[in-house]
Parts: sequence; structure tokens; C-alpha cells
Amino acid sequence: MRTTLRTGRAAVICVAIGALALAGCGGDKDSGKPKDNESEDAAAAVQLPKLNGEKIEVAAVWSGPEQENFTRVLKEFEKRTGATVTFVPAQDPIVNFLGTKIAGGSPPDVAMLPQVGAIQQAVERKWAKPVGPEAKAQLAKNYSTGWQRLGAVDGTQYGVYYKAANKSLIWYNNTAFENAGAQEPKTWKDFLATAETISASGVTPVSVAGADGWTLTDWFENVYLSQAGPEKYDQLAQHRIKWTDPSVKNALTTLGELFGKPALIAGGADGALQTEFPASVTQTFSGGDQPKGAMVFEGDFVTVNIAQTDARIGTDAKVFPFPAVGAQPPVVTGGDAAVALKDSKGAQALLTFLASPDAAKIQAQAGGFISPNKSLDPAAYPNDVQRDIAKALIASGDDFRFDMSDQMPQSFGGTPGKGEWKALQDFLKNPKDVAGAQQKLERDAAKAYKG
Repeated sequence: MRTTLRTGRAAVICVAIGALALAGCGGDKDSGKPKDNESEDAAAAVQLPKLNGEKIEVAAVWSGPEQENFTRVLKEFEKRTGATVTFVPAQDPIVNFLGTKIAGGSPPDVAMLPQVGAIQQAVERKWAKPVGPEAKAQLAKNYSTGWQRLGAVDGTQYGVYYKAANKSLIWYNNTAFENAGAQEPKTWKDFLATAETISASGVTPVSVAGADGWTLTDWFENVYLSQAGPEKYDQLAQHRIKWTDPSVKNALTTLGELFGKPALIAGGADGALQTEFPASVTQTFSGGDQPKGAMVFEGDFVTVNIAQTDARIGTDAKVFPFPAVGAQPPVVTGGDAAVALKDSKGAQALLTFLASPDAAKIQAQAGGFISPNKSLDPAAYPNDVQRDIAKALIASGDDFRFDMSDQMPQSFGGTPGKGEWKALQDFLKNPKDVAGAQQKLERDAAKAYKG
């Protein structure tokens, strides 16, 4: 891949997160639920042009509370500029959705792209427009070099990373832990032992969103990064080593220690494969002292879904870093970048706004959102859990690893029912077939990278 971070130690974020203990953090039941009186300060950090009468369309795959919270950001942009902004719900894979729109002569002005590979495809297909000087100035002021590079292709800036995610977190039902006498594990071995302890208490320990293949890629990436290390991680992300490499075998074998025990997974493999991500979270924090699962793995954005239950973050719902499989716990990040698809004043103004702390503040206040914008005041976050995760992300500078599947060609790393998503769903169903999974992954990867 042409846009890859070449950074050093990959565990900085967990150092900061670990220092929190992430247990007794102040809860906020309303995280993810915006308050009616929220509004941007009169003293804006960024000046925007007047766009009276201009119509702007923004496409993204977000839905539910995430879409609602982003819409609040767009409303503030409308208020400041006079433009009319319409949110266009997109489907995965978004590149295919955009291709249909562009072929029909009606591309959105801006698209929120969730993969580095998608940005590269948009550039290769000559859809993406370079970031203008005003937005570039905001990027230079508010973003580390690493986050800027992720949105660049061959040295030209195309993307503004508006939303980030720490995808190395495990959230747990505190009541289930207390009833089982379980403690937060720090290593993979301890994690499996904790799962067995919770299972013995009568509660299924782990909720897995197997219906959404992207969550399974995140499971794999965290195990792989911690076990194989950052250099191998970069090599596999760029397909400079094959999926038949022994390091992949080791990671799948390790993951199979969990996936191969149906009693540890809510609904077993079959149930997990029918569980979508939102349900994997809500079923962990519903059901009183008998939830369907005691733990659920995913990023900081889980708080949006927790907010749909009666659980309070920091008291009922707590979190710990993904356990270390190797010498260091993993730190995998993700993110969504705004890319202009039209040469218009409105599209560039929206990119400028999204690169500013003004936009980030609105969605940070609503919860379920972490910004890579280092100029955003951490006080904007609604609770200590999100605030400290965000501080740790900013403190890491460029020392992190971006989601591996999001760096790959979308046909392999970002398409439902195909490539890595499908191969890992098949592996969840049959975790004993490590060699078969490796062969399928390599066959699909080779085809995608060649294409």
C-alpha cells in the first residue's frame, strides 16, 4: 500500500489506558445521547465562508445514534454557512455505492470513507479531489503527521480523518464479573481463565458479533499485532508476507482457543454468526444479572450502543485493554476520513469544518466518538472513560497501528460476504481448520492485490 505508517512501539495508548485502571471512571448514562441545549461556542476556532443557497450531500455508512450525532455536526455547519446539507445513507462497501452514484451522474459532494484502501481507490478512479488550502491549514494545526499521512496518496492530501477509534478494548458487565468473582485480565491466558470463571457462574462469558465480518478482522488484528509484532503486522497489511505465513497460523490458532469453545460464546458459533454488532453490545448490558454475554470486544464507539441500555458507563459497564498475547498489549486504531468528490466551495468548506475542533466538539459531547484532533479540549467528552481514551490516543502521537483490513484493497478487507470477512466467519464456524482458513485468505488476498 502506498500510505502506511512506519512507526515504532505499538503499545503507547495502552500504557495510558492501563494507568487509568479504567474501572471506577465516572459514569454518564447519557453518553451517546445529545443534550437539547448543546451548541457551539460563539468564539469559533475556524472561520467558514457564506454559502447561502448551496446544497451539499454527505454520504456515510453510519446509522442510528452515530448518524444522528453526525447530523448535529452538519446542522451546525448549516447554521454557520447558510448551506443546506443532506445526509445520504450509504451501504457497505461504500466504494461500490459511490461507483453507482457517480455512474448515474449524482455523486455526493463529500463521502466519509472508513478505509485507507477506499481513499486510494477513490484517487485511482479519479473520484477524489485534493484537500484545499483552508482544510490543509486546519490539518497542519490540529493533527499529528501520522493522521495526515493516512489521508494522503502519493504525497497529495485527499482525506480529513474526522473520526478515530481505539479498537483494542473489551467492555464488560460489572455485575456479571462481581457475581463470578472475576478480575480484569491482562494477558490472553488470563482472559481465557476469566472466561471459564464466568462460565462456571452460569453466564456465557463472551458476546461475538460474527454476523459482521469486520468485528472478526478486529479480533484477528489485535491477536496478531500483540503476538507477531508491529513489523510483521505492517508486512501482512501490505501483503509483503503471505497469509500462509507461520505468524498467521499462530494467531489463528490462538484465536481458536476462544472460538473453538462454543460454551464460551453467546449462542455458540451459530448464534454468533447471526449476531450483528449492535446486538452483541446490548445483549451484554441487558438482562439484569443474567446477560447473554458478560464481555464484548470492540472500540470506544461501543458507548453509543451501551447508551441504548440501562447500563451506566463506568459503573455497570466497564472496560479494560485487549489482553496481551505477546510481550505487549495491542493498540489498533481505525477511523473515517472525509473526502471531497466534487470541486465545489461547499465541499471544501465542509472538509475545513470537519478538520477543526469546532466540529469534533459537537460529536464528542454526544458520546460514542473519539477525535484524532489534538486541539479538541478533552473536557468535551461526556465521561472519564471516553476522555481518558481520547487523551491516550492524542498522547500516542504517530505511535500506533491502523486497522489492518482498512489498509487493504476493499475487495479483500472491507466487503461483506467476501475476502477476509467471509474467511474469518468460516473460521469462526470451524476454528480447527487453520490451514484451510490460511489458504482461503491467501487466495483471496493475492487476487485482490493483483487487481
